[in-house]
Amino acid sequence: MSRRVHSIADESLGNTAYLIDVGDGAAVVVDPRRDAGYHVAVAQKLRLRIVGVLETHLHADFVSGSREVANSTDAGIVASGRAGLSFAHRAVEDGSQLSFGDAVVEVLGSPGHTPEHISFLITVGNERMLFSGGSLIVGGAARTDLSGDDKTDGLARAQFATLRRLTVLPDDTALFPTHGAGSFCSTGPTQSASSTIGTERASNPLFTITDEDEFVRQLTSGFGSYPRYFAHLRDVNRAGAPLLETLPPVPQISAAAARDTVDSGAWLIDGRSAEDWARSHAQGSISVAVRPAFASWLGWVVPFGAPVVLILEPDLVEEALRQAHLIGYDRIEGWTTIGDWLATGLLVSSTKRLSAEQAAKHVNGGALLLDIRRQPEFDAKHIEGAAHLELGEIIAGKTPDASEVITYCGHGERAATAASLLARRARRVATLPGGTSEWRRAGFPVQS
Repeated sequence: MSRRVHSIADESLGNTAYLIDVGDGAAVVVDPRRDAGYHVAVAQKLRLRIVGVLETHLHADFVSGSREVANSTDAGIVASGRAGLSFAHRAVEDGSQLSFGDAVVEVLGSPGHTPEHISFLITVGNERMLFSGGSLIVGGAARTDLSGDDKTDGLARAQFATLRRLTVLPDDTALFPTHGAGSFCSTGPTQSASSTIGTERASNPLFTITDEDEFVRQLTSGFGSYPRYFAHLRDVNRAGAPLLETLPPVPQISAAAARDTVDSGAWLIDGRSAEDWARSHAQGSISVAVRPAFASWLGWVVPFGAPVVLILEPDLVEEALRQAHLIGYDRIEGWTTIGDWLATGLLVSSTKRLSAEQAAKHVNGGALLLDIRRQPEFDAKHIEGAAHLELGEIIAGKTPDASEVITYCGHGERAATAASLLARRARRVATLPGGTSEWRRAGFPVQS
């Protein structure tokens, strides 16, 4: 929307950071992710020097890259005084004003998504840009339950007041939220990465609600489950995570060493594709395929701070580690390959991937067909007669009362994660990789 704004999207977590050209060869970064070398590289390519890092709130879904940027540049960090950061920064509050390059930056208190939330209204000449974090997102507002259940209602009411405040900004004010499609912090069907205040006033359903109680009801009714690592990252970001350059390298280890590490309490995560995992995998391993959603599901499956051993092919290692570090999973003890595991003679298993016709025969024989997607996905369309249990609930320990379970999702990856967890609980498992689409193509009924 603006040639001054360079979006740095992270598909793995559904978030966007921003590099803003503020004139005079200077730039500021808003809500950078932890692998901040990319932000610095973009600035260098544009021949800009980063002079400031602006944080809208204490993030629950990713480790802030503010200290990484500051460590690589001369930029100072700007954050809400209410955040209580324990590292060097400039504390600001509602009404604070700053100058960078040719830009004037006004701080707007915007509590709701979090108690300490602020937004940044950046003006350069006649151009106004609002960097709203999670206080206003395209088509909605971010959830208010991540600071604790006891704060959810109060923060939803604060969110109501925040939107009332933001709605008076001029229509042509460009809107750049941090949270977007794919973020568990978001609510509603967010798709676009940016918008304008005028567009949101006309189309965002939350702007049309004038009764506070009704606003709270509608906002909070859109909350679904979220990864359990969220409960820890606000504290991590308040204290400041270790710089990536200080972390020890993650070694390739033998399968025997991997087994010993797992026997000592580490989690064994197979990051290969769901198909490769099903064909042959280390007994007891949990399938979390390395893909854009790897970080979220790793942080859902593995307790925060627990040691992890990865089974991967070499070409996946760099991406797996990058995503793990994004959410503060720094205790990766090592990685090995399935080939080494097989060659060492350690125990392996396999899991059937069924066609719709095969799955139907198993169901007729007493197997339970289990949809493990989130509630809105299930409500939209599911296989007729299927049971429903979200993957997050299975991770939390819920187990269907059936001797044989066939799991399905949209594309097979989450189904493999569910199957691997249920197999560890002595259930006979299989997956239906094609989900509802394959079931319908085979002529079997689906329902909404």
